[in-house]
Amino acid sequence: MSARLERTNELLQRMIAEVAKTPSTHAIFVDAGYAYAAAGLLVAGTEDRRSFDLDAEGLIEAFIDKARTIFADSRLLRVYWYDGARRRIHTAEQQAIAELPDVKVRLGNLNANNQQKGVDSLIRSDLESLARHRAISDAALVGGDEDLVSAVEAAQGYGARVHLWGIEAAEGRNQAEPLLWEVDSQRTFDLDFCRPYVTRRPVTTYEDDSPPPSRDDVRFVGAQIAATWLAERGREPLAALLPGHPYLPGPVDQDLLNEAEKLLKHSLRGYAHLRRALRDGFWEHLQGRF
Repeated sequence: MSARLERTNELLQRMIAEVAKTPSTHAIFVDAGYAYAAAGLLVAGTEDRRSFDLDAEGLIEAFIDKARTIFADSRLLRVYWYDGARRRIHTAEQQAIAELPDVKVRLGNLNANNQQKGVDSLIRSDLESLARHRAISDAALVGGDEDLVSAVEAAQGYGARVHLWGIEAAEGRNQAEPLLWEVDSQRTFDLDFCRPYVTRRPVTTYEDDSPPPSRDDVRFVGAQIAATWLAERGREPLAALLPGHPYLPGPVDQDLLNEAEKLLKHSLRGYAHLRRALRDGFWEHLQGRF
């Protein structure tokens, strides 16, 4: 019995020594929708991606450097960047991010209202899989959605520690309380941290001393945009708009206005009758295709 105990103790000591020599590993999981909205609101005063540029490469490098400091005895597995795209086709910006070293871009869908779909489930799948296979010991999660609670619980169930990173809210909170309760630690990045990576885009102005376009011209442009969106975005996202006729969701209506002003090279702000003509042309073409 004594010999057996000595043998068992010897094996345990060897195992402990091997574990001690094995470096811990961390990964960074970034919900890009949250990062854009929170950083844009904090620095540029808006969540609208069209109103500012985000230096994603610089921000990712800053996250990596911060993780290097926090997890001093750990190595980086990679950064996971979760974003939405229509039909899950990479935009030029997302392609550039995907080409960065140690970065993997994972895409959910983007619906007609420019809302991300499926991103939370991708985060849960990756977090759970990496934790289950002991590929990571620590996960830094940049996000704020309550739906991420299940992802945190799944990773913790396999022994990984999950650290929630957030961006300072302009007012109130931008992270769900149940998420804050579940994680192992919390960290918030302030305005000084985010400011170098967000640049407000200059506002496009038009010469308004020229005569405004006619109703027929604006109506035609509305139909033209509907045709372009059908070709680029596909039928499914636009078909989802039909039950709301004659109203368009706010983000879609804003997209339509911005596109029309670019084509017409004239502002339609302050011309309620022309904006109605724009929507009429858009709806007329859309309904004619379904």
